[in-house]
Amino acid sequence: EVRLAESGGGSVQFGGSLTLSCTVSGFGWHDYAIGWFRQAPGKEREPVGCISVKDDRTEYSEAVKGRFTISSGDHANVVYLQMNNLKAEDTAVYYCASAPIFMANMWKQDGYMTAWGEGTQVTVSS
Repeated sequence: EVRLAESGGGSVQFGGSLTLSCTVSGFGWHDYAIGWFRQAPGKEREPVGCISVKDDRTEYSEAVKGRFTISSGDHANVVYLQMNNLKAEDTAVYYCASAPIFMANMWKQDGYMTAWGEGTQVTVSS
């Protein structure tokens, strides 16, 4: 069974930085995708970005491109979301999710990710 756990959330001031971690267990192979998503109060969940653990290909939503960076750790079971120049609209619960394979654009679709973490709160204050 694949399990994911997010950590690193918290409060940060406008313009600040924060790094989230997603620890993954239960994968029996090394070609899978880890996506980051977020949900703000009163809004639908939206995609943030995704990485192929096999070859480190990444893809980002337009809202975070250039400010957020996804990377995988040395042991490939931890994926990071580095968030810079944070804005008030980045306030949300952030989730990581996994899929057996990375496919450009497809990772954003409902139902593509097959396992989810419980989320971690990020609050950006002015």
